[in-house]
Amino acid sequence: MRFIPHTPGDVRQMLAVIGAGDVEELFCEVPAALRLQRPLDLPAARSEAELLAELAQLARRNATAETHRLFLGGGAYSHFIPAVVDHLISRSEFYTAYTPYQPEISQGTLQAIFEFQTLICQLTGMDVANASMYDGASACAEAVLMACRATRRARVLLAASLHPDYRATVATYCRYLDVELVEVPFDETGRTDPAALAARMDEGCAALVLGYPNFFGVIEDLAGAARLSAACGARLVAAVQEPLALGLLKSPGELGADIVVGEGQSFGLPLSFGGPYLGFFAARNQDLRNLPGRLVGETVDHQGRRGFVLTLATREQHIRREKATSNICSNQGLCALAATIYLALFGRRGLRELAEHNFAKAAYARERIAALPGFRLPFSGPVFNEFVVEAPLPAVEVLRRVQAQDILGGIPLARWYPRLPQSFVVCVTEQNRREDIDALCAVLSGGAP
Repeated sequence: MRFIPHTPGDVRQMLAVIGAGDVEELFCEVPAALRLQRPLDLPAARSEAELLAELAQLARRNATAETHRLFLGGGAYSHFIPAVVDHLISRSEFYTAYTPYQPEISQGTLQAIFEFQTLICQLTGMDVANASMYDGASACAEAVLMACRATRRARVLLAASLHPDYRATVATYCRYLDVELVEVPFDETGRTDPAALAARMDEGCAALVLGYPNFFGVIEDLAGAARLSAACGARLVAAVQEPLALGLLKSPGELGADIVVGEGQSFGLPLSFGGPYLGFFAARNQDLRNLPGRLVGETVDHQGRRGFVLTLATREQHIRREKATSNICSNQGLCALAATIYLALFGRRGLRELAEHNFAKAAYARERIAALPGFRLPFSGPVFNEFVVEAPLPAVEVLRRVQAQDILGGIPLARWYPRLPQSFVVCVTEQNRREDIDALCAVLSGGAP
């Protein structure tokens, strides 16, 4: 949308309507000492062409998947997006992120959400899924709150290997609630330490939250965690930051998870410097009425024709605030539609083939990097398309040297894990060619790409 400022005539007309003499009178309640008494310090106005040229010049300073060889993951992934995805979501009738309250005029959007829910259930192995989570981190926090409601308990175990942003979001959601968050350490495999988990798990726990794969790219033992959780009556929450892994791995539902949340950006959404992204949320029937957000269901009208409606919306706009399960009030409908088209386009077999490409390329990169002098893989657990590398020098220093060769080589872990100053996470997707991986290895070993 173009920004069209008000003309002096517009301003005079609006002031006349509200009975104000001038703009200053609008702000008379703000103390004069707090008001800026001069014009903003802005450069002179420029033509549209000049402005666009400057913005393009600024944009070229960004390091992106288009300008660099990219090995960054950590919850946002560079995957190929078929042109048909953008083409279909660009139809004007889909251009709304708002909730389709009126089924008689929203059948297309409602059906798209229904299909999205269905695909998420198939992917996660769960009974029911909603639509409208902001992103993976907020979906994870909502899962924690749901587990507390369902179990009427207030202690939650968070794996230290869970995505740090997910843990921070959970902590923010729970800051003013009577919820105790307990961290569970990881072991030399990169998985959650089973002995530490067993020691912390008891009948006071509402939930255990694990990444699948976790932030290190390691695949957690969900089946073992599910047995522990079930024995204590706690909910097992699987947080999936890279859902493409579910094209190859057993679904969390098959392994015993009670709630599955995650980030859907991998399915047809561009990196876009961090958003907008798409959270997903799936659970078992036992927790249906505790789900946050809204559900779209399938029904028939009085003439027996198939139709779609909002069947459950336990939000504060619909029911009493104290009974609401969520205050989420926007709908990531367009993002959900993109994910739906992407998943339908690839299908079950295509998604598995794509996941196998990711797995194979990451395995090749792991093998090459592990063979470099001074480099090692500190965690022995199985991985999908991400893995941790330990360098002979501080990771920040190594990655800075790599970036100088137009390669974004990974995410240093020291920011969240100070005891791992020389470690970083490398991600390899189908977008990375073999020569890209070889170039990364050449620079890591001190050579040229």
